[in-house]
Amino acid sequence: MQKVQFRFYFFLVFVIIFFAGPFLWQVITSLKPASELATLPPVLPSNPTFENYAYVFEERPFLRIVLNSFIVATSTTFLSLGIGSLAAFALAKLEMKGKSVVLVLILSASMFPSISIVAPLFVLVRALHLRDTLFALIFTYTVFALPFTIWVLTNFFKSIPNEIYLASRVDGCTIFQSFYRIVLPLSAPGLFSTAILVFIFSWNEFLFALVFTATVASRTAPVEIALFPGIHEVPWGEMAAASVVVTIPVVVLVFLFRQRIIEGIIMGAIKG
Repeated sequence: MQKVQFRFYFFLVFVIIFFAGPFLWQVITSLKPASELATLPPVLPSNPTFENYAYVFEERPFLRIVLNSFIVATSTTFLSLGIGSLAAFALAKLEMKGKSVVLVLILSASMFPSISIVAPLFVLVRALHLRDTLFALIFTYTVFALPFTIWVLTNFFKSIPNEIYLASRVDGCTIFQSFYRIVLPLSAPGLFSTAILVFIFSWNEFLFALVFTATVASRTAPVEIALFPGIHEVPWGEMAAASVVVTIPVVVLVFLFRQRIIEGIIMGAIKG
């Protein structure tokens, strides 16, 4: 019994180190002075410094960049949930023919790799005079996030007994009232889980942000960090500091809503 417990805890520690190790090493690197960045073997900083963080915020418009990322990720999340929840409700609860076909068609839209459609999307964005705007990113991210959102929420809505929905209709609720008074509150864990995943996708997306943006006015954090290296040097310390700053909001978000996320995963597992 003790041997089994030892193996379990050993495996648990290994998993924690495997997933948290890279982030912790980024934190350590961000606190190192430039003279210790290339030290072999790698060691902890002898004299921790916040110079790298000062450079990120004082020498670069990184606060504006982070704000851009937040606006894009938040807007995409709300739009995806707003549109996706309505579509998922219709597919899960309303009587209509061809629902399975519609769901398959929606999912098939997400099968195209981003790199294969970035060129035509760029032409469209430029023709609409939306290049170098936050709206171009919000629109693109929402289109890519909607198939996933609809698929996940459809399964969550299906897990709610039809008797509850039908009872609300008998009591006089309209379809929309049943949706936002009955179905949405009961699906809160699923909504939170989906929102977190959509937010993380929008926060970390790189390809479209690189192609569609040109200035600080609309540039997001992943693209800005990629532009840190110069011709003759790579500022590892500054890049590590910027990476830590960008990662912290996601970590805090997951930590604050961890209970909802766990509930959503459990609901999905039970449904499956």
